Amino acid sequence: MNARSQIFDLTMEGRQVDEAVASIFHTVLFHRCLGKYMYTGDAQYSIGTVGYSDVDCDFIDFTYVCCTSDSLTRKVKRAINMFSEKLRSNESCGSGQISLEFFQKKKNRWPLFTQESIPWEVWTVHLDLIKHENEDERQLCRENVSDLLTEKVIYITELMNRHDYVPKTPSQSELDLIFDTSFPDVQPYLFKFDYSTSGSKAPSMGNAMKKIIKETLAM
Repeated sequence: MNARSQIFDLTMEGRQVDEAVASIFHTVLFHRCLGKYMYTGDAQYSIGTVGYSDVDCDFIDFTYVCCTSDSLTRKVKRAINMFSEKLRSNESCGSGQISLEFFQKKKNRWPLFTQESIPWEVWTVHLDLIKHENEDERQLCRENVSDLLTEKVIYITELMNRHDYVPKTPSQSELDLIFDTSFPDVQPYLFKFDYSTSGSKAPSMGNAMKKIIKETLAM
């Protein structure tokens, strides 16, 4: 099976990373979470509801929607924080990427062998960090990031409305092969995070970004 893949390229300040990545991943997870399954037989079930909350960003002029689940929010925040800290550290040149991968497990006939994980959808955010020389540049970049995130969230929503592949609802005995049942209030498809960074020390703002900002300020 070939996994669907989406890559988003973003440029921003280090302090904006956590909120930007969270807005994208929570938007995806909102569409990839279901209510808890309640079975009355191995193949008969009902599905609970999923609550949602608005999240206002502090360093970006942006608001996004996420599932109302403290445990899910903590898991997402923990993974993003680990990536963000590495990206912003002296060991990184301020360039890296983090992925949200959905997968299903293949039932193994042999109990002693590890179950095979088969990815079916991957969302990747590639980030380049920049440093601003003055407050005007910082404010303009804040607005630009907000506009970009708006475009990405709309794009994600449009993709979710397509009839693309998602794993079929399994019987109760195979529920854990498709869904993460560890959360008390939501039931997302199985997912995991992966990230990488490269280089050493964050660079100053690239010439292309400087040119865009200076031209805008001069208008």
